[in-house]
Amino acid sequence: MVRQKIQIKKIDNLTARQVTFSKRRRGLFKKAQELSTLCDADIALIVFSATGKLFDYSSSSMMELIQRHNVQSEKSNKLLGTQHLHIQTASSNHAVLSKELADRTTELKQLMGEELQELGLNELMKVEKLVEAGLSRVGKIKNDKLLNDISKMKTRELELMEENECLKQQVEMQKSGCTRNTTEQGNSAESITICRSLVPCLEEDKSFSDTSLRLGLPSSNGN
Repeated sequence: MVRQKIQIKKIDNLTARQVTFSKRRRGLFKKAQELSTLCDADIALIVFSATGKLFDYSSSSMMELIQRHNVQSEKSNKLLGTQHLHIQTASSNHAVLSKELADRTTELKQLMGEELQELGLNELMKVEKLVEAGLSRVGKIKNDKLLNDISKMKTRELELMEENECLKQQVEMQKSGCTRNTTEQGNSAESITICRSLVPCLEEDKSFSDTSLRLGLPSSNGN
C-alpha cells in the first residue's frame, strides 16, 4: 500500500494539530540528538507550541549554547555592519565620481562650443575666459616648439656647413696630389725623349770616327 503524501499546510482540526505537533516535536528532538551524537555537534532547540508552552532540547548546557549564539550573532552583526558601511561608502564615492565625471564631460563639451544654449551670460563669460586661457597656453606651447625646431635646424645647418668645408678641403688636397703626379710624370717623359734623341747623334759620331780612321790608313798597293 502506497503511503499517502501529506500536504504541508495548517491543520484546521485542533486535536489533530496537537497530535501532529507532539509526534513531530519528538521526531525533531530525536533527529537533533542523533545529529549531535553522529557529528559531535552542539545543538540547541527551542520550540513554543500554539498555546505558548515551551519545549527545548540541547546537547549540552542550554545557557552556554545561547551565549555562544549571542556572541556569534554580535560578530555577524558587526561584520554585516562593517560591510554595509563599506558598501555605503563605496556607493557614495561612486555617486561623487559619477557626478564629477558628468560635470567634466559637460564642461569639455561647452569648451568645444556645445550645449551652450542653457547657460546664462555670466556662465558664457566664464566659458569664454576658459577658452581664451586655453588658447593662450596652446599658443605659448606652439611658439616654444617652433623656437625649439628653429634652434635644431640652425644647429643642423652649422653641422652641414662644417661637413661641406671638410669635403672641400679633401677635394683640394686630392687635386693638389694629382697635379704633382702629373708634373713628375711629364718630367720623366721629357728625360726619356732627350735620351732617345741623343742616341742617333752618338751613332753618327761613331760612324764619323770610323770613316776618319779609314781615310788615314796607308794603302797596301802603294807599298
